[in-house]
Amino acid sequence: MRRRLGLAALLTPPMLWLVVAYLGALVAIFATAFWTTDPFTNLVVRTFTLDNFRELRTPTYLGIIGRTILIAALVTVLCVVVAVPFAFFMARVAPARSRSLLLALVLVPLWASYLVKAYAWRAMLQPSGVLESVFGTTPGYGFAAVVITLSYLWLPYMILPVYAAFERLPESHLEASADLGGRPWTTFRRVVVPALWPAIAAGSVFTFSLSLGDYIAVSIVGGKLQVLGTAVLQNITLDLPFAAALGTSSVVVMVLYLLAVRRAGALENL
Repeated sequence: MRRRLGLAALLTPPMLWLVVAYLGALVAIFATAFWTTDPFTNLVVRTFTLDNFRELRTPTYLGIIGRTILIAALVTVLCVVVAVPFAFFMARVAPARSRSLLLALVLVPLWASYLVKAYAWRAMLQPSGVLESVFGTTPGYGFAAVVITLSYLWLPYMILPVYAAFERLPESHLEASADLGGRPWTTFRRVVVPALWPAIAAGSVFTFSLSLGDYIAVSIVGGKLQVLGTAVLQNITLDLPFAAALGTSSVVVMVLYLLAVRRAGALENL
């Protein structure tokens, strides 16, 4: 009995903080999205309306929502394309003594300032920057720059779970596939991919969600590109209820994404 009371006393403060700070904030945002703004004072009027959500259905904002989802999806795919071979090299090819060094190299960017990394990519992507000096061309600021920058920022969150999945993959499974006449591509498709899929889905929760809500890197390297985050920022001062409706749309997208990846066992690998 005492142990239960002690456990309850230990868990109550963080659970209260979770309910108040996180769930309470989500409820407040959702409620605000159904209010309106006085056109003369710009003050929030607590009158129920669906106008904010009707505004989201206009071509302008549907385009912004679609563009944001596309960026998050492309960042996730690019992270997978880079993370899988790199994690395979770390787990299966690199000598055991080198793995700790490679793992440290993956983690080091996480210790650097987010703004420093974003501005570093701005310097590389600008005309006459590093990319243009080396390759003779640069994508400049815009859609491609945002995808590249966000992929770099969130890549470690994909590498780490994929690396852990490769570490857990029994060598006997690969040997059994080879003994049964499985070619490398067949082994990869029927043995490796099913083992990696939950880890990839788990990593995608981070890459997709962080890209979906980002607006700072977009502001730095995106030029005039509009995404959900920048649209919320532009409306939060003059039209808070509509900004809340925009924020609610991103929450809905993320909840649907979590429900989708849950089927792949991603939540068990977080």
